[in-house]
Amino acid sequence: MAGKERILIVDDEEDIIEVLHYNLEKEGYQVETATDGNEAVAKAIQFEPHLIILDIMMPGMDGIEVCEKLRANPKFKNTIIAFLTARSESFTQITALDSGGDDFINKPIKPNVFKSRVKALLRRHVAFQRD
Repeated sequence: MAGKERILIVDDEEDIIEVLHYNLEKEGYQVETATDGNEAVAKAIQFEPHLIILDIMMPGMDGIEVCEKLRANPKFKNTIIAFLTARSESFTQITALDSGGDDFINKPIKPNVFKSRVKALLRRHVAFQRD
């Protein structure tokens, strides 16, 4: 199934990016990364990912702001945005989902669960019909 799907990973922690990037590339996905909000927006516009894995807590523009900025652009109407966070408070999740997020992935990340979650998100989303 994997092969043409493009995934953008956004996190300010290099070790998390490295683990996620490795696991997704091993599954055959095209993967790009960004380490802050401004870079995330620029990469998303250039790369046009099907799925964005977006950390909430980042310096500068946080994940909520990135999501709102991307959702304001019609180009990202069908892009899946899954938030990645160590925070589990209800208000954080509500704010993230209200900003346009589609799902939540909690840290610490278990690679096999993460890969299954990514497959499920991509499988159920209609955005692939446009390619």
